[in-house]
Amino acid sequence: MASPAALQRSPLSSSPLPSSPLHRLSTFKSPTPPAAAAASSSSSPLDAFADDPILSPFLSPSFSSTTFSSAALSSGSPASTAEKLHSAIRLLESQLRSEVLSRHHHLLSQLSSLQSADLSLSSVRSSVSSLQSSLRHVRSELSEPLSSINSKTLQLSNLHRSTDLLQHTIRFLRLAKKLRESDSADPDKLDLGKAAQLHCDILRLCNEYDLAGIDVIEEELKWIREIGDKIRSEAMKVLERGMEGLNQAEVGTGLQVFYNLGELKATVAQLVNKYKGMGVKSINAALDMKAISTSGGGVYGPGGIRGSGTPQIGGGVKARDALWKRMEECMEQLHSVVVAVWHLQRVLSKKRDPFTHVLLLDDVIQEGDVMLSDRVWEALVKAFASQMKSAFTGSSFVKDMFTEGYPKMLSMVENLLERISRDTDVKGVLPAITPEVKDQMVSAIEIFQTQYLVQCFKRLTDLVNNVFPVSTRGNLPPKNISQELCHEYMKRLKLSSWMGV
Repeated sequence: MASPAALQRSPLSSSPLPSSPLHRLSTFKSPTPPAAAAASSSSSPLDAFADDPILSPFLSPSFSSTTFSSAALSSGSPASTAEKLHSAIRLLESQLRSEVLSRHHHLLSQLSSLQSADLSLSSVRSSVSSLQSSLRHVRSELSEPLSSINSKTLQLSNLHRSTDLLQHTIRFLRLAKKLRESDSADPDKLDLGKAAQLHCDILRLCNEYDLAGIDVIEEELKWIREIGDKIRSEAMKVLERGMEGLNQAEVGTGLQVFYNLGELKATVAQLVNKYKGMGVKSINAALDMKAISTSGGGVYGPGGIRGSGTPQIGGGVKARDALWKRMEECMEQLHSVVVAVWHLQRVLSKKRDPFTHVLLLDDVIQEGDVMLSDRVWEALVKAFASQMKSAFTGSSFVKDMFTEGYPKMLSMVENLLERISRDTDVKGVLPAITPEVKDQMVSAIEIFQTQYLVQCFKRLTDLVNNVFPVSTRGNLPPKNISQELCHEYMKRLKLSSWMGV
């Protein structure tokens, strides 16, 4: 049953249901009850419903017919309620009849409009059906060409990819042929830099365009990797030969090869570590007491060195000579190592790639990194200081030898520093060592200097005691003055006169 509020707002907005009171209206000529007419003329039926406790629930949006029926039956007067509902229905029918009669002409015009709209809608349905039929026809006409276009597009894309792959494969084979020709030439005339560039271009081409998996490429790749190992081996020989002989041309050639291979930074780091290891090994070998005793006349026989580092009777002179000889060889090896690394650094700081004009040193050392020679020198000083300390505390024989021969040891160290400074003093190039780091090497043997000064003071004291009688000792200078004289004596004494100590 439609709510009275909705009927009042728009009496004709919805089609009446079969149970609607309008459906039961057979004619507009039914008499209007006097009560309904009075209610219609006085006020709206909905106002009366709102004030009536029985009819007001019908105006609620949450009206439930079941709830209303249960309440009416339990009220004790269901007949009275039913009669009141019938009166309300008659009142509403009268109101609806009045509304329809008052809007008769408007309803007829709306009916005409609905008929016209129905005709227009039928025409639209026909047009839509025709349009859908046309679309189906167009779809069927276009599907085959579209499928053909997609197929041809895929074929064209595959052709382009195949063409590119074929072109890169041909270029790969041409570069491989050039590399074979350069390898088959006279080994003495082999241009390692050009061969390295070809090798790098071939591998870059293969990786960039994913040529792996092609049979002809796979056949060549095995040989190309072998020739790459050969180029690296030859370039390393040239590079090491140039570093040993301080030949800038050979060092530059070797560096250019590894730059072309894209392995310059790793190769330089490998070389620096190698020479650093050589220097540290030389320092360790110089104080290897087992080797010294072997070179001095047997390890455990007469004249050998005991486990404590103390020579047996008759073996001290040979062990001493062997120790100093090894120290001289160590200083010579350290000089060679430092100068070789400095020479490598020198060539890196001067050579540029002929095509990109990139300075090779910039490819190896980034801003803020430690220079190559500084890395090696730092490792050598650290190893030298550690061995000197171990020798002082671990071997009484070495301690005595280096204490007594401290001037000779100091002369060796200063001679090493002077030679390195002189040999690496080239205009426009950083030296191998700076004055600041020179003191680090001298500081490593200060532990023997202290012992040496103590012995010198003792010798001077014994000399004074022998020269001055006991009765005249009251005229001797104080002890602190004697120590100062000893230090001054060390400064003024020419170290060369101590070489035989």
